[in-house]
Amino acid sequence: MYKELKKFKVNNQFSFSIDDNLDDVCNAPETGSGIFLVYALEGEEKDLIMVGSTGTIQNDGTLKSKNGGLFDKIVNGHQFAKTGRKYSWPAQMKLENIARLEVHWYDTFNEKNKVIPTFVEGQILQNFFDENGKLPRWNVAF
Repeated sequence: MYKELKKFKVNNQFSFSIDDNLDDVCNAPETGSGIFLVYALEGEEKDLIMVGSTGTIQNDGTLKSKNGGLFDKIVNGHQFAKTGRKYSWPAQMKLENIARLEVHWYDTFNEKNKVIPTFVEGQILQNFFDENGKLPRWNVAF
């Protein structure tokens, strides 16, 4: 785990396989804003393949988040030129022969923490980049 994530007490994870319905297995809150990390599970190996975030901070310090929060961003966010990850993830998993994903989410902006989601996303991506010389394979750009 990345040390930057240890301070976020509102967090959880879930697994997703090709046969699952992402709407059913996603346990991220509909009111939370923060980041999520997606790992491909291959045997005992966990490979970080994507980092995403939701929620933006306005100049007055308030949070602007999409309706549906982290849940909606994970389940219905666009990726791989398809509408909704609930459709694009299984298709991409089939292409890459990935049996299971593990998704970890962290609410970074709430009563206890006021950390900008894209800032945390950038920290995690920078650490990954420092270690690997590239971004996780499902992150197109940052």
